[in-house]
Formats: sequence, C-alpha cells, structure tokens
Amino acid sequence: MLFNLPRIYPITDTTISGLSHSEQIERLAAGGATLIQLREKHGSPREFYRMALDAMITARRLGVQIIVNDRVDIAIAVDADGVHLGQDDLPPERARLLIGDSRIIGFSTHSLEQALAADLAPVDYLAIGPIFQTASKENPDPIVGVAALSTIKAQITKPLVAIGGITLGTTSQVISAGADSVAIIAGLLSAKDITAQTRSYFEKSVVSSP
Repeated sequence: MLFNLPRIYPITDTTISGLSHSEQIERLAAGGATLIQLREKHGSPREFYRMALDAMITARRLGVQIIVNDRVDIAIAVDADGVHLGQDDLPPERARLLIGDSRIIGFSTHSLEQALAADLAPVDYLAIGPIFQTASKENPDPIVGVAALSTIKAQITKPLVAIGGITLGTTSQVISAGADSVAIIAGLLSAKDITAQTRSYFEKSVVSSP
C-alpha cells in the first residue's frame, strides 16, 4: 500500500470534539488531512466497530487513509488502511501476520530503548511521546521532551511521529527537532472551527519544513 506520512496526523476523539468519527473526518479532510487515526477509548468493541464502519465510508469517499487505534481485529473487519499499536497491544510481529504486508502498522514508543527496538520491528512508522504534557491520555507516560526527540530521530531509520501536547505554537519546534509528522488530538478537535484549525497546522508545518 502506498504510504505517505503527512506532516500533520490527526487523531479522532468523540469526547473532545463532541462529533462522531465520520463528522470529524469530514472536517479534518476539508482542512487538508489525508491520514487520520480513529481512536475510541470509551465505547465497546461492538460500538467501535460500527463507528469505524461508518467512518470508513466517509474516508473512502474523501480519499482519506484510516488507521485504527489498538484494534487489529476492527482494522481488518472494516478494511482500514492500517492499525496503530501501543506497548500493551498485540506485538507488531503478530499484527503483521494478521493484517499482511499491504496495510500500515504504526507503533507507540516512549523512550530511546523502545524506539530502537521498534525500529527493528515490522512497522511502517514509530510514534514517540508525550513530547509535552498532555491531557488527551489517561495516565500518560513520562514526558520525552524535544531534546530527546532529536536524539531518537538520529538513531532510527523509520519515519517518526511526535505526539503529546503539541500545539500550533510548538509544531515548528517539534518538526525542526526531527519529527517527520506531528500527531494532534486536542489542538485540532477542541477548536471551534476544526477545518480552519487543521489548515493552520498544515501551514505551520510547511513553513517549518527543512
């Protein structure tokens, strides 16, 4: 599967946005998003499946790639473009056997040691964070920081997504430190106009491109 990691990588959240995943995709895509992660921490697996199925219909119509957070089974069931795994989820090696070589696998890391190990795993990109303090995740891992981001980027070969507390004002700093992409949740979804906010993030990321 063709995989182009965009500078801005939105992650959906129905609680923050007050919108369905499909509605969020509509607004984010209108602002320029081409790759979106579906994240649902409160619904049951059955509910998430139904929401993901609706989201995929919207995404296919708009030409947006969809990554399902955590759930390999749901990613397969709705024919998503890939899955994003955490440290406590199915190991990437097992996930790759299930979803095949044509789908994207992303993997969350929170330290240099985890990133180095993940760089050898069958994944397409790594995420590192939280870069800054974040309120989007319950019981977040210790803050990584921008300096550590640069150190990690210098020692891995795969694309690196920075996540955690990144705002419009810090996007340039994070990309300049080495991030290939920044994943944004609250910074986009808490905005009154999600589409305009998404455009602003993309504009900021272009300005800060090397």
